[in-house]
Amino acid sequence: MTISKTNRLSLVEQVVSQIESLIESGEWKIGNQIPPEMDLIQQFDVSRNTLREAVRSLVYAGLLVTKQGKGTFVRSSSALGAAFERRIQQSSLLETLEVRHALEREGAQLAALRRNQEDIERLRFHISACRNAAEAKDIKAYEEADIQLHNSIMGSSHNDLLIDLYEHMEHSLHESIHQLVEMSSDVNFHLNNHCNLVDAIIEQDVNRAIETVNEYIAQFKKSLE
Repeated sequence: MTISKTNRLSLVEQVVSQIESLIESGEWKIGNQIPPEMDLIQQFDVSRNTLREAVRSLVYAGLLVTKQGKGTFVRSSSALGAAFERRIQQSSLLETLEVRHALEREGAQLAALRRNQEDIERLRFHISACRNAAEAKDIKAYEEADIQLHNSIMGSSHNDLLIDLYEHMEHSLHESIHQLVEMSSDVNFHLNNHCNLVDAIIEQDVNRAIETVNEYIAQFKKSLE
């Protein structure tokens, strides 16, 4: 019985590891519902009990979340990200905004110093997506494009630790974007500000990049008053 139990635990751990890989690779995206139970049983070639135990383990770790009557969804890309998310959920919107300010200010500064041609092309692509969404008055598309733009800015910093930290906190940090954009009716202000930020990074104007981040964060803070 001891051997059987050990083998079973090992199998659960293998399923957990495979699911973690699917999440980390982006194949299972944050916010999306995981595939049906029977599909996963066939995919991993395990019993229902083994799969359920693996899912429970990942729910406990914070990577997955079960919503009553809806199913199980991807909550975070890592245990660290889940820990950050739980902490951020206990924080005020102002506290969350202040953390965004610190990370994005440093990211913009380093991006202005280190960006390369590939970074420039990505930044131009994502700022164009922001512009198109704003012109179409599509707030959801604007929020999504904004997230991709900020990820590109962080990527342009070429600081792997900063990038990892931002990615772990990304989902929770950007849940605030929807609230903040709704509070501030002037989407064009934020678009123009982000255009200025991209220009500053491309032109390697460090001071202007920092000032631009300070400006849009100040505008968000004003909307909280």
